[in-house]
Amino acid sequence: MAQLRFMALDLVNKRPKKDVDSEGSTKISDYFEKDVFSIKEMRTNLAPSIYKKVSKAIEKGEKIDPETADSVAAAARAWAMSKGATHYTHWFQPLTGSTAEKHDSFFDPMSKLEKFKGSALVQQEPDASSFPNGGIRSTFEARGYTAWDPSSPMFIYGATLCIPTIFVSYTGEALDYKAPLMKAVDAVDKAATKVCQLFDRKVTRVKPSLGCEQEYFVVDKALYASRPDLVMGGRTIFGHNPARGQQLDDHYFGSIPTRVYNFMKDFEKEALKLGVPVSTRHNEVAPSQFEVAPVFEDMNVAADHNILLMDLMSRVARLHELEVLFHEKPFSGLNGNGKHNNWSLITNTGVNLFQPSSSARDNLIFLVFFVNTLKAVFEHEGLMRASIASAGNDHRLGANEAPPAIVSAFIGQQLSAVLDELEQNGSVKVDKGDNMYMKLGIDKIPEIILDNTDRNRTSPFAFTGNKFEFRAVGSNQNVANPMTVLNLIVADQLETFHSEVEAEEGKGTEKRLAIVNILRKYIKESKAIRFEGDGYSDEWVEEAGKRGLSNVKDTPRAIDAYLTEKSKKLFAENAVMNEVELEARNEIMWENYIMKIQIESRMMGDLAMNHILPTAISYQNKLIVNANGLKGLNIDHDSITTTIKEISKHIENIKNGVRDMIEERKRINKIEDSRDRAIAYCDDVKAKYFEDIRYAVDKLELLVDDEDWPLVKYRELLFLR
Repeated sequence: MAQLRFMALDLVNKRPKKDVDSEGSTKISDYFEKDVFSIKEMRTNLAPSIYKKVSKAIEKGEKIDPETADSVAAAARAWAMSKGATHYTHWFQPLTGSTAEKHDSFFDPMSKLEKFKGSALVQQEPDASSFPNGGIRSTFEARGYTAWDPSSPMFIYGATLCIPTIFVSYTGEALDYKAPLMKAVDAVDKAATKVCQLFDRKVTRVKPSLGCEQEYFVVDKALYASRPDLVMGGRTIFGHNPARGQQLDDHYFGSIPTRVYNFMKDFEKEALKLGVPVSTRHNEVAPSQFEVAPVFEDMNVAADHNILLMDLMSRVARLHELEVLFHEKPFSGLNGNGKHNNWSLITNTGVNLFQPSSSARDNLIFLVFFVNTLKAVFEHEGLMRASIASAGNDHRLGANEAPPAIVSAFIGQQLSAVLDELEQNGSVKVDKGDNMYMKLGIDKIPEIILDNTDRNRTSPFAFTGNKFEFRAVGSNQNVANPMTVLNLIVADQLETFHSEVEAEEGKGTEKRLAIVNILRKYIKESKAIRFEGDGYSDEWVEEAGKRGLSNVKDTPRAIDAYLTEKSKKLFAENAVMNEVELEARNEIMWENYIMKIQIESRMMGDLAMNHILPTAISYQNKLIVNANGLKGLNIDHDSITTTIKEISKHIENIKNGVRDMIEERKRINKIEDSRDRAIAYCDDVKAKYFEDIRYAVDKLELLVDDEDWPLVKYRELLFLR
């Protein structure tokens, strides 16, 4: 094993050194969306009447008739084949955490011609038996259906035309992340539009937008391959912190390493061809950690683009002999990887509903959506926590700039002051008209918003000037899951708000005064969710408890929030998911958690027993020979004896820990209930053994001769590229 480590290090050192490639003279606008069957391409390739129908389907969700589908399929095939495509696939997002695809050839052997019918475009019947379903399907109902999503454009990936689709079971339940997201987006559109029309009848649609800041680590492919834990589980289960980590803050926004820069340039170009509007690149805080961020897009398309981008980054990295790590905590003691979800609501008239202005009316609209969002998060903070729960994110949350498990909202001191003033001025006598808002202090927003930037890196949900940033989302997650929850809870809250306004108006209260009075009530009711301080402090944990906020640190318990009566009602009444779908998803999440912890536990036992202990014992024997030699020469050997004893202690702790952990797994595997089994893996395997075994192994790393140590060390993984 040590030989493998040094072979990998030798490969890294012998890699040819390349200068930073020039960007070239080609403008991005020359190749942006080059491989996308975009609106522009459809306008060019479809008859005007067909294009009009497709546009309506995209904008209003109208159904596409068979004739239109045939025309779109024929045009898409011709376009794709002109670019070298030979196959097509329904590209969907099952509950595995990645994408799925089955490629079919355009070529029809019977007619000896290339064909692509509208029926094949609109719907396929893949075998759903091997995808997670949470017990929804029976064995005789194994097939599922994929259905075309016209609102997310088709694209060419390799030599295949990819058609974004939803994925449902034989009996119609959603088996993917995309279908619930689309329903939640539709719900928030309807609710937000109704609220906007209290102020502006020209607003006929509200679209949620999303910008995902994707964090990731980059390591050399050879070093990655020599670490079985990275290959199998995506994170290092052993590894002592290097003398120099991120404490100097010298990596953040520093000069991008040449090799990584070339990789970035290549994957960005390919991403732009696919219509992914990547815009920002930079070094992140930890060594070998980086970030890529796109500009804002329509929510559904942004979610598709993010998961496509992750796959693309991994493929391009391997061409550069690199590996990308998306795991939320690949290295202990260093910053983990997050996926900051920047979320906003945009009207069809081009207004960002979270952007204050100099207009008193527009500021009242801003406050309506701002306060209702805070109220929604307060009412469903447990569900927000559940939406970002995963085995990987459990390792990350609550340390090294990652938000804690307690969901709170940071809005900044100035906006807090505005809300406090609005809440407390309930007894102020005010005139009708714009003066009412100015006397309530609402006119201050345009001034203070200029410097209302985010000052709190520990906040899970922060307002950052003209958007909310859900930064507790894990880097390896499909963003559709947390975004489904966020859009859903805001939609439900806006519906409640609209109903309350109508009720107040029915009592004869002037509309604007009714709105302000309801906002005052919401501000008071949701005040507990607002927090500006240190999310890591013990004081906040105690204070959050007093406020009634949940603090669930592990996934198996966190996802219980999906199955409360309150959550079931929320999902059902907004037609996003029914009880069967929710229960199935929880079953899948519990099983996924179990398997992730199982894999890490087995890797821990394998590496410890088959690689670490033999190395430690071998080195210990060298020390024993040395100690005996010194003893024979009457030379003091106490320090060596002390080291031998220390190594023996760690060896014993590892052996006992691994043995007991294996026995614990055997016991837990007999537990039938998935939730109980997941909790047992969390409490009786992960919490009980992982840290103790790791501590002993990491101490041995400091004691054993570097020439003998079998695992590539942190200093090599993080600083050699």
